[in-house]
Amino acid sequence: MEIVTKIAPIALALIMLGLGLGLTTQDFVRVLKQPKDFFIGFVCQLIVLPIIAFLLIKILNTPLELALGVMIIAAAPGGVTSNVLTKFANGDVALSVSLTAIISLISIFTVPFIVFKSAELLNVSYIANNISMIGISLKMFLVVTLPVMIGMLIRKFATNFIINNTQNIQRISILLFILVFIAIWIEEWDKIVSFITRAGLVALILNVVMMTVGFYVAKVFASGMEQRKCISLECGLQNGTLAVFVSTQIFDNIVYMVPTAAYALIMFVTSIIFVFLVKNLD
Repeated sequence: MEIVTKIAPIALALIMLGLGLGLTTQDFVRVLKQPKDFFIGFVCQLIVLPIIAFLLIKILNTPLELALGVMIIAAAPGGVTSNVLTKFANGDVALSVSLTAIISLISIFTVPFIVFKSAELLNVSYIANNISMIGISLKMFLVVTLPVMIGMLIRKFATNFIINNTQNIQRISILLFILVFIAIWIEEWDKIVSFITRAGLVALILNVVMMTVGFYVAKVFASGMEQRKCISLECGLQNGTLAVFVSTQIFDNIVYMVPTAAYALIMFVTSIIFVFLVKNLD
């Protein structure tokens, strides 16, 4: 797991820097001006997703190691991928960016809370090195919040350059995301194979259920089809690199990353299918 533990923090920091480069203060002001759609997406992703994930691992009687891995990916915020695919689906990109940005920033509190609370409810006591929620939050601040803030400062002083290179920044972020998971699969292939079938099932069900829940909750409460597409993708596409980083900080065993690796593969396939299904809906 040595390669992964070295790559994940660097890749995550660079991905979050890329996210910050795409943000302006308007992305945060927009939430105050149009709070309803944001609130719906916020609740679906931050509250409904972890609850459904927990119920799912109990229903499927998922082994504890895999169960905690599922909760880590469920606790993770959306990533840059959700912004890109929302654009392809003709969804509300501005809403997607706002959700990704704000949930990512507060994830330094929400992710440790959800993961440690899940471990408590599952009666898991073997957390590596007795790492505390505060310790994880501080580490996440350095690789999540700080890079976003630096990215926003860079954008402020080099706006034209950043705007002209937005697509390249998004491509680099997605490439870094893929690199982390290639490292996992290469370094731990023999161990992953033995767990992937079990993790794949729970990951697939969670992904499909959450995209469906997001879509139909938004149908009832959100403003329109663009917002429904956005909220559904935000619910289904998580920041897998962040989940890997959290896994490596808390646990010493690769098995906790298996659901993350499985989910990362599945969410790309299901979300692309979803984009093609809803792209022309209005």
